[in-house]
Amino acid sequence: MYIQGVLTVAMINIISATGLAVFTGFTGLFSLGHAAFMAVGAYTSAILTYFLGVPYVLALVAGVLASSVVAALVGYPTLRTRLRGDYFAIATIGMGEATRVILENLKITQGARGLPGISQYTTLPVAAVAAAIVLALARNMLASVYGRNAVAVREDAVAAEMSGIHLLRTRMISLVFSAGCAGLAGGLYAHYLAFIQPVMFTMVQSTQITAAVVCGGTGSLTGPALAAFVFTVAPELLRAAHMWRLVIYGLMLVLIMVFRPQGLMGYRDLSWSTFSTLAARIRRRTPHGKR
Repeated sequence: MYIQGVLTVAMINIISATGLAVFTGFTGLFSLGHAAFMAVGAYTSAILTYFLGVPYVLALVAGVLASSVVAALVGYPTLRTRLRGDYFAIATIGMGEATRVILENLKITQGARGLPGISQYTTLPVAAVAAAIVLALARNMLASVYGRNAVAVREDAVAAEMSGIHLLRTRMISLVFSAGCAGLAGGLYAHYLAFIQPVMFTMVQSTQITAAVVCGGTGSLTGPALAAFVFTVAPELLRAAHMWRLVIYGLMLVLIMVFRPQGLMGYRDLSWSTFSTLAARIRRRTPHGKR
């Protein structure tokens, strides 16, 4: 059960990291408030199942839509003014803190006490299937015209705009998709822990998601997913080290940034062709007659 729990949380973190990878890695804008979108998705889905008895899947969809709407409402004025770099990151921090304060003062969310007794619908197979679907959707999106536009905006926004790419539309689509993934992750998280409170969705959570994207590779999808998995499992494997496990965890992050500044995967992605090519090379190197 314990191992299944760790793997379930890892799958949920992969979903949120994949969404942020689309926004940060392929559009070039850093967000440090993505935990707010997770909170919106978590509370929306939890309130629907807890108070109204809405089916689990419909509640998750509602959480995704609510997070996407909030992202559109917040993103349009900020991206329309062309906030970039540190300025956009600061704006997302403010949005994240404002969301937490609002959730702590709403009656329906039960304030800082949180919502206990949420139905525990999320299981490891459910989280794994959701992660696979999100990865497939993100991969197909980036393989489309939108993906090429997003990369062009990341590399040179001025040149992209002069070539006819609509900067605001491209960035908004990326932000809404990213927020939707975060909302899905939040909904799954709420229905796995069976309890949520605003303090669970602070800037620390946002920073962990961003760290997974940066350490995994800002030009990759499987890189952030792999980093999110490692950063979830590693602290649990190091739990025997007690207080030193956080030191080792931080040291691991530093070593990745020093020796792999481009991230674990850089600008590369794993695919079925990658594994088939690797298998073919292994077969060629294996002497005849050996199994």
